[in-house]
Amino acid sequence: MKRRNFLKTTAMGLAGLTWGSKTFAEETKPSPMKLGKAKSVIQIWMWGGPSHLETFDPKPEAGKDYCGAWDAPLETNVPGIRISQSLPQLATCADLYSIVRSVTHDTNHHEVAAYVMQTGRMPGGGLVYPNVGAVLSSMRGYDHGYDSPIPPYVCLTSGQGRFSESGFLGPRYKPFVTGGDPSRTPFLVSGYVVQGIDNTRQAERQEVLRAFDTWGNAMEGEQRVDDLLFARKNAYALMTGSAASTFDLSTETEETRNGYGMNWFGQSCLMARRLVQKGVPYITINYKGWDTHKRHFEILTRRQPEWDQGLSMLLRELRDLNLLDDTIVWWGGEFGRTPKIQTQSPWFGGRGHFCSCFSVLLAGGGFQGGKVVGASNETGERVAERPVRPQDLLGSIYWNMGIDPTQKMPNNKGFDLPIMESPTEAGWLREIMNG
Repeated sequence: MKRRNFLKTTAMGLAGLTWGSKTFAEETKPSPMKLGKAKSVIQIWMWGGPSHLETFDPKPEAGKDYCGAWDAPLETNVPGIRISQSLPQLATCADLYSIVRSVTHDTNHHEVAAYVMQTGRMPGGGLVYPNVGAVLSSMRGYDHGYDSPIPPYVCLTSGQGRFSESGFLGPRYKPFVTGGDPSRTPFLVSGYVVQGIDNTRQAERQEVLRAFDTWGNAMEGEQRVDDLLFARKNAYALMTGSAASTFDLSTETEETRNGYGMNWFGQSCLMARRLVQKGVPYITINYKGWDTHKRHFEILTRRQPEWDQGLSMLLRELRDLNLLDDTIVWWGGEFGRTPKIQTQSPWFGGRGHFCSCFSVLLAGGGFQGGKVVGASNETGERVAERPVRPQDLLGSIYWNMGIDPTQKMPNNKGFDLPIMESPTEAGWLREIMNG
């Protein structure tokens, strides 16, 4: 090769490498796909970590050491997709959701794993990053035309508690935690629905509170005080105004309530649907009880039917009410469970923490139904195809919500940070994203 051609070829190659490095995010995000148009997210957070083998990635061929007696997975209404034998109702509507069977990260500790799965970042560096709900509360909430006394980020019915959800964005973007139990009548939303106290008495209480709040009245104009007064004003409007009826599930028909299941989870799903109808951008159902080190199969036998019923009803109702295209449903936990059953003492049939390979479900809001992304190996112990890291999952959710996650995260601290770390080499979930 002549010297001139060699130099020209080398320069072009180096330019290509440099260009690729600078535009990695642009190449791996769903461009030239258009940003999504979803309006709300319902996150079903399986606190403790659900087993992928007993939910959306059954492994009967692996043998009893892995599947126990649960060796008869169900064929779904989508040919080729099997799910757990404990989820018969979800098996009939697999066309409404997709399964990601190759989610993976690097920590088996609850607190760190919850942080990673909801922020897309490992802890460290002196900053606590906000989770998706807090970011959407900032970018789809009161600062951007959201006009409702119902806060833009609602958590049913307890806080997730593993870390500060709002991170460095501050308390203004923390979730409103409802408390109470939606399967009871009335649903006593903490601080807002108080049994035996009518609106007149509530108004009298507010007048007394305002009269005695000399500190708050004197400090108006101070940001933290204004945030507090703003929250109080919205809380009062929620407690006494028309928005309070949103939390009154007795207005639903008996058929609908029974369709979801008259239990905490089923009625939480119904409540989430009502919040979507009110335009709330982010709703978390914090579903505890999935850290099944002991009595794993006993617990699942009792509890799987309630979320099978509630989640399948939620998906069907969102579809029938023409809300599914606008609403992302995200099911999953901080990690999965060990594929090989822990038969030894003290577990006697439990499953431990397992971050190497697990499953999540995605539906609606620009995510296609009836598909599977990635695969685990024959025992479910490692990713065999298409690894999906938390930043790939969350980046895809942001994109379908109409937010480019590579853009700067809005904040009043002056931090020059992207909303989300760049996707991994595999990239965002393009194969199930509309566009």
